[in-house]
Amino acid sequence: MDDNPWVTPAVLEAILADAGRLRFAMSCEARTGSLLATLAASKPGGRMVELGTGVGAGAAWLLHGMSAESKLVSVEADLKVQAVAAKHLSGDARVSFETADVDAWLDGYSGPGFSLAYVDCRPGKFHRLGDLLELLEPGGLYVVDDLLPQDTWPDGHQARVDAFLARVPAVSNLLGTPLRWASGLMVGARI
Repeated sequence: MDDNPWVTPAVLEAILADAGRLRFAMSCEARTGSLLATLAASKPGGRMVELGTGVGAGAAWLLHGMSAESKLVSVEADLKVQAVAAKHLSGDARVSFETADVDAWLDGYSGPGFSLAYVDCRPGKFHRLGDLLELLEPGGLYVVDDLLPQDTWPDGHQARVDAFLARVPAVSNLLGTPLRWASGLMVGARI
């Protein structure tokens, strides 16, 4: 079976070209993106959150699967990389970009719950998992990537990943499945 995506977002090639010019090497992997699009499609009219916009590859995939009534909030601390996402995706009224430290955003968010959270940064994954899960609706999906070794990992990062994977089975309001596929994923649902 060929597990490469069958269809990709039209804007993805331009986003990745800009990422290359910025030497940004942490974009959402294509198989992960395809899964994100599928999961987003399972939540018609849903509210999605992406923690760690980067240059917008993950957001492009989420938007690719979202219904016309769905909404996406994408949070990123680095305005320079998020500007790439905004350049290519801000014409889509379903997405809003918040330039903020994700920890500060988690502290200040008081809006409605989310039906899907894609976490591509440390807060919400390696710390503040409980805070993020409180923002998910019951049955809301929780997706994290980059759990298999990456060239972009800083020294000591494997210990963070190992601690996260050891801790998740004991989280009482999350049922998750780790996947040794793509960049290494964990897909869960808030229970």
